[in-house]
Amino acid sequence: MTIAAEDPMIGRLIDGRYQVKSRIARGGMATVYLATDLRLERRVAVKIMHGHLADDSAFKARFVQEARSAARLAHPNVVNVFDQGQDSDMAYLVMEYLPGITLRDLLKDYGKLTPEQTVDIMDAVLQGLAAAHESGIVHRDLKPENVLLADDGRIKLGDFGLARATTANTASGQALLGTIAYLSPELLTRGVADARSDIYAIGIMMYEMLTGEQPFKGEQPMAVAYQHANDKVPAPSASNPAIPVELDEIVEWATTRSPDGRPENAGILLDKLLQAEKVIRTGSSYQDLSTQQTMVMPAGMLIGSDDETQAIGTGALAGLNRKVPIDNPVAALKEISSTRRSRGFWIFGITIVLAVLGATAGWFFSSGPGSLATIPATAGMAPADAQKLVEEAGFTAKVVEANDSTVAVGKVIDTDPKGGSTITRGATVKIMVSLGPKIVDTPAFAGMTEADAKKKSQELGFKLKDPAEQFSADVTKGSVIAALDGKGQPLPAKYPVGGEVQFVVSLGAIPPVDGLSVADATKALTDAGLVVGATNEEFSDVAKGTVISLAVPEGVVTKGTNVTLVVSKGPDLVTVPNVVGKSIKDAIAVLQAAGFGFATEVDQELWDAKAVRSQSPAGDSQAKRGAVVTISNR
Repeated sequence: MTIAAEDPMIGRLIDGRYQVKSRIARGGMATVYLATDLRLERRVAVKIMHGHLADDSAFKARFVQEARSAARLAHPNVVNVFDQGQDSDMAYLVMEYLPGITLRDLLKDYGKLTPEQTVDIMDAVLQGLAAAHESGIVHRDLKPENVLLADDGRIKLGDFGLARATTANTASGQALLGTIAYLSPELLTRGVADARSDIYAIGIMMYEMLTGEQPFKGEQPMAVAYQHANDKVPAPSASNPAIPVELDEIVEWATTRSPDGRPENAGILLDKLLQAEKVIRTGSSYQDLSTQQTMVMPAGMLIGSDDETQAIGTGALAGLNRKVPIDNPVAALKEISSTRRSRGFWIFGITIVLAVLGATAGWFFSSGPGSLATIPATAGMAPADAQKLVEEAGFTAKVVEANDSTVAVGKVIDTDPKGGSTITRGATVKIMVSLGPKIVDTPAFAGMTEADAKKKSQELGFKLKDPAEQFSADVTKGSVIAALDGKGQPLPAKYPVGGEVQFVVSLGAIPPVDGLSVADATKALTDAGLVVGATNEEFSDVAKGTVISLAVPEGVVTKGTNVTLVVSKGPDLVTVPNVVGKSIKDAIAVLQAAGFGFATEVDQELWDAKAVRSQSPAGDSQAKRGAVVTISNR
């Protein structure tokens, strides 16, 4: 049994000063340890370059560059570098130790962050990056793993191992550095990086923080790189509608494919973020909508005012005030009589008109169009505010409770009839207040057929996502392996109605290919949706050219996964050394050197006295490597 050796660095004293306590993390270029600075009696993080890279001058230069780059920065949001040196063949870097987690750890735990949380973290990151850009330093490897969230609330940017001066903007023929998911189009296509390349990585990080996923995905790194070089990063709100438009605009600006379209440095982007933060936290850009209240018309604007009525009255009845001549009494009496009759007709006519107008108004406001009113929109309001608004509109309000998967508990879902509807004034309007989503028991979906699982989910009101498929030797093809929530986690025992559900459905077992020819095995695997990426050959007792086994990657195997065929090279036959005539000791040495085992048929008292007289298998014959050769001196 082999026992793994303990890390030899634990307990080591580096350069007579730094006592290594434990290992914190291991990366591609170096391992980071927790150590004690014996001189200053403080805990530090010591970064030690991997031994196999120590002889590579380019890697060593890049390692030293990190120390120089970071040491030039004195900023609260950048990890401090205290020391750098060489102990024997070991290059090391001494940094500030920050107990806590990385932004990557936070995203793994929470999936995605709120806009406010994203702004808080990015505020600190951009302040640190702005200090770097002002000092002429480009980070070139921005990603969540390099953002440190200390237990005491500090947020710092670290790992300047790939940093360079902003004037050094070529890749000098080396392979691309940095993490592919955050590399800018110009770095991928031309190997050129400047401060705007860091801005692109910031935009990708913000997208991931807001949505819980990276904008571009692919099974192979080159597929992701191609999308970065050719596709536009989508707006985060397309994945999460709750994201404010201000953050959409920042991500779009930072991830513009052409570097000329991005902010020139982190300081400019920081200013934009601070402006967006004010809008997000105060909602000031939307407050003007709330000022559109019901307006009261001035008295002078009322139709049919007293002035108008008086003008109409004097004009229409002016003839009733005429002077009548009295020199002819008969004529005068006739005129007066005629005038009185005329006045009577006018009064009668006005009375009739007023009666008709009164009846019409009564009909209009009691059962005609005047009796109708529009229900105000109350969705999202507090119940008391909604009730007041409905009653002021002339309705009787009744508050009822209902389940809803999208509206927060205690807020108004809508009214019944719906807001915006026109109904009879005085009617009862129900104000529906959210109780939150209805919680139901989660069925045991695992083992159901996909059709049965879908039917059951729809009956319970779950929102189904497209299923995922994977090969399984234990679950029948077409049956559910697992049921996941909207974040890809197993469904809990109870789940809200309207919640997202995704089924993982079995593709059945991977086709067995042992004993098949390479052509037949390749066809069987290809028909199943797998990709035969390579073939490896091994010695075997199986006939040459026959498939011995199938090598698949660890974890989930889906359609499109690359698999490897292990093919027989036939038996591993080698020539047996001829040891007849040699001493027993020499014969054993020769056989072992040739990779064979040995057995002896020797008289112990004549062990060295007699030479080997026979062997089996015979010398110069063919036998499998590692076979046992029996020698005898009898």
